[in-house]
Amino acid sequence: MTEPTGPSTARMIDFWLGGSDHFPVDVAAARAFEQAYGPCAPVFRSLRAFLGRAVRHIADAGVDGFLVFGAGVPTRGNVHEVVPDASVLYTDVDPVAVRIGQEMLAGRERVGYGFGDATDPGSVDAGLRKRFLPGWDDRPVGVVFLGLAAFLDDDTLARTLDELYEAVAPGSRLAIDFDTEELAGYPQALAMMGPAFRMRPPESFAGLLGRWQPTGDGIVPVARWRPDGTPEQVPDAFYGAVAVKPAG
Repeated sequence: MTEPTGPSTARMIDFWLGGSDHFPVDVAAARAFEQAYGPCAPVFRSLRAFLGRAVRHIADAGVDGFLVFGAGVPTRGNVHEVVPDASVLYTDVDPVAVRIGQEMLAGRERVGYGFGDATDPGSVDAGLRKRFLPGWDDRPVGVVFLGLAAFLDDDTLARTLDELYEAVAPGSRLAIDFDTEELAGYPQALAMMGPAFRMRPPESFAGLLGRWQPTGDGIVPVARWRPDGTPEQVPDAFYGAVAVKPAG
């Protein structure tokens, strides 16, 4: 594979999670960000642990098919590892991430990877969706929407979540996270995130979900969402929730 010339947030996260599917340019960017902010591995391990707990909760509700947007590198406790009996379709707009994912998942009958733009649910290949999410129109699915809200303005995010709500069957569930204003105190790190990055105060999160209804757990720091034991002591950089499209 030709080495990319620029870093990728997904591959930086793979580095922080201890994976092996990243390049020197990603390591350099990750270390530069840590110089401006501080250690990131504990924060992203906490976010990945939230993903695992959220996905298990969704599976326990009887959902056995997952559509993952902005999947990045699908390793280190990702959806198909947490719920190995489920069908999973990973998607991303980054061609390098898609290529890595397809290579990693080659030969798996119930797990696939393809192009998909989170802001356009219709961009997901219909053939892949039919193969890995049969019954999409009439069976509940789990939609994983992590690491994306911070790069969408309020109008785009609200429209996207509403389109997803319309697209899925009743009983479907959405796992989502939001970036807080944690980086406001670290201007150098904030500048590295680029002009599209949006921090939001926690009180704004619920309104962005539109018709999606959070579970009784609410929208809380990810380390405190149904923790397995004592919550990790990490900065409250991300809030997370699982929200439902009610049946009936």
